[in-house]
Amino acid sequence: MSCTRVLRPLDIAKAIFLACLLLTMTACEPVPFSTGARASTSRSTTVEQKTAARANETYGPAQTLAHLKDPAITESSGIVASRSTPGTYWTHNDSGDGPFIYAFDERGNRKGVWRVTGASARDWEDIAAGPGPQGKAAYLYIGDIGDNDDHRPEVTVYRVREPVVTAADAVATKSKPRLTEPAEAFRLRYPDGKHDAEALLVHPATGNIYIVTKVPFANPTVYEAVAPLSTTGTRTLIRVRELNIPSLLGGIITGGDIAPDGRRVALCDYLQGYEIVLKDSRAEFNTIWIQPLTTFALGERKQGEAIGYSLDGRALLATSEGLASPLIRIVRR
Repeated sequence: MSCTRVLRPLDIAKAIFLACLLLTMTACEPVPFSTGARASTSRSTTVEQKTAARANETYGPAQTLAHLKDPAITESSGIVASRSTPGTYWTHNDSGDGPFIYAFDERGNRKGVWRVTGASARDWEDIAAGPGPQGKAAYLYIGDIGDNDDHRPEVTVYRVREPVVTAADAVATKSKPRLTEPAEAFRLRYPDGKHDAEALLVHPATGNIYIVTKVPFANPTVYEAVAPLSTTGTRTLIRVRELNIPSLLGGIITGGDIAPDGRRVALCDYLQGYEIVLKDSRAEFNTIWIQPLTTFALGERKQGEAIGYSLDGRALLATSEGLASPLIRIVRR
């Protein structure tokens, strides 16, 4: 939908304006005479410095590994590490493309294109990996969850068995793609109205689906669909809770993923990345949403809408919309 390309830059422009305004006000603010005020400011600065120090200790600098070489990838809107073919990653385009998934490696080399059998693409926004009905087989979940005008009565998440990528598949193109196995379509509705969303997450053990809404300058909300899911009827999502995102953009969450160990969640917006850690492995997973978020830099992205964990969970990968998108890696220390 064309509104996708119009509204998002406006969101960014508003955020930049607010940031500049805030910086200007901060720079011009007179130094308070109150000793208590100075102490409060000092304490605030100390907290910010400690938070930044913890982030620097946990995350290495953002490194651009390569640029995606497939000219058909023009609006990378999701990324996930392949479970069936280690060293391979999957992405898809934003709205306007067909139901295609694109494979590439860490050098940005194209590894082939697959058409998702039985799926349609209205506004694909994110992709995730998770369990499925066939034992230990790997599955991909694709979120057709974009709704810029908040008018869709339901959204769809597709689940398809992940293809095993071979060297011969590199010749497959968008005009002559490989075909996946038939996809399952799970129709979902929100319990409290219509929402735009760009972040789809799937728990690696339970298969529960999570959608995080995209809300400019307000708190986004986490919704859950508990597995097992059915292809008949429409499931009403469960409202889990709101997230307080430490950003001038508020809740403009554009991508997300759950780590392979099921104990960490990564989110991103146009400015930076966020991670939430479930420190107690015995705790119920949904308690992760009440844990503090740690921010980290994601490097230079034209319009960042994708973040995902590496297969071993030791790094985070990100892409950007635009032709020849950078493939960015952040190593967790």
